[in-house]
Amino acid sequence: MKPVVGTLAIIGFGLIGSSVARAARKSGAARRIVACDASAAARRTIKRLKLADRIVSDPAQAAAIADVVMICTPMSAYARIARIVGPKLKKGAILTDVGSVKRAAVVDLAPHVRAGAHLVPAHPVAGTENSGPQSGFAELFDGRWAIVTPMARTPKAASARIEALWKRMGSRVARMTPQHHDRVLAITSHVPHLIAYTIVNTASDLESTLRAEVIRYSASGFRDFTRVAASHPVMWRDIFLANKDAVLEMLGRLYEDIALMQKAIRHDEGDTLERLFTKARRIRRSVVAAKQD
Repeated sequence: MKPVVGTLAIIGFGLIGSSVARAARKSGAARRIVACDASAAARRTIKRLKLADRIVSDPAQAAAIADVVMICTPMSAYARIARIVGPKLKKGAILTDVGSVKRAAVVDLAPHVRAGAHLVPAHPVAGTENSGPQSGFAELFDGRWAIVTPMARTPKAASARIEALWKRMGSRVARMTPQHHDRVLAITSHVPHLIAYTIVNTASDLESTLRAEVIRYSASGFRDFTRVAASHPVMWRDIFLANKDAVLEMLGRLYEDIALMQKAIRHDEGDTLERLFTKARRIRRSVVAAKQD
């Protein structure tokens, strides 16, 4: 099968970047993979695991030889990386990313893309709580959504290539505006992570005896619900700051719903609780039916 991309440069080899490298190689999506990471330890791991055809530390060096440059770093590094790679992009090359907040990605990346090159932001809705190049796996994107958020002036051919790349790597592809993407992800991903971090910190602030028992006797509810609290702190710091408006909007709605639950419990409104739980169970089952569990 013909590769979708000739040379794919991946900047940042954490969970997502290293999974892209594995998936692109396994599926034949890219003829050649260039790995770029500022960490010498990460570069040694990339070399040991044979994740790339070439390994560099300089983003400009990677961008100069790539047909597609994919930024897979925390979002706080986007603007700095864009200033380096933007002027080095080849004519017709595409700059893309995997960030969880698309309006911020456009703001940080678009001004630096040289004339003749193209920006196609994207977001694979997949991941685990693990990080580092050793944590990736080729099947991470299988059956998961990759959301592409091209701008109005983006050539259709450039958007189509990024969509084809994600499809080849196993993803289902959707297209949204950056604004709509950020509101959707605020409730499906960002707020759940915030709740997980918060409940773990609440447990840690309990008196020492109770805190020790919470950790020792963690049942499946606490264990499974808080799994994502092990996710990379820097990455999630950047996400919440970059998508603050949508996150705060969804938190406001959540506070209202929690207040409703609180009232029902306080006043023994069993029918209200059962109705709300039944509605939630129906939605949860639809997530499983959609194979997004």
